[in-house]
Amino acid sequence: MSNNSVSLHRVLKASPEKVFRAFTDPLAIAAWLPPYGFLCTVHEMKAETGGTFRMSFHNFTTGHSHSFGRTYKEIRPNEFLKYTDTFDDPNLPGEMTTTVSLRKVMAGTEIKITQEGIPAMIPVEMCYLGWQESIDKLTRLVEPEIPDA
Repeated sequence: MSNNSVSLHRVLKASPEKVFRAFTDPLAIAAWLPPYGFLCTVHEMKAETGGTFRMSFHNFTTGHSHSFGRTYKEIRPNEFLKYTDTFDDPNLPGEMTTTVSLRKVMAGTEIKITQEGIPAMIPVEMCYLGWQESIDKLTRLVEPEIPDA
């Protein structure tokens, strides 16, 4: 971790297609992205290069929420996403950039996430812990193989 960025690396026992879908499906991302103790509302999502995204995280303990918007800078299906996030709260200025790389490996999918430009008001170590919780929830979403029958 540097001053305002975090990097994470995991291998998930799921296909790149399934992991990518978890990043681009509004129901899926609302289920796994918010850290424990938060709920998520996806207001809009157009997961394509140049597309936008709006969501809110709701703190279940306090009832407070914060919203932010996203612009997808680059998307390569099942391989790569790069997007920027901007908070609506003026106390959280600036633009964060997140890159997500997916690579098929023998065990499933190698995922690398880097988030840069984290606002100074957000302790980087708390952001890192939040991402670890989110990846735990992502893993629990994409690794089970549940048939319809």
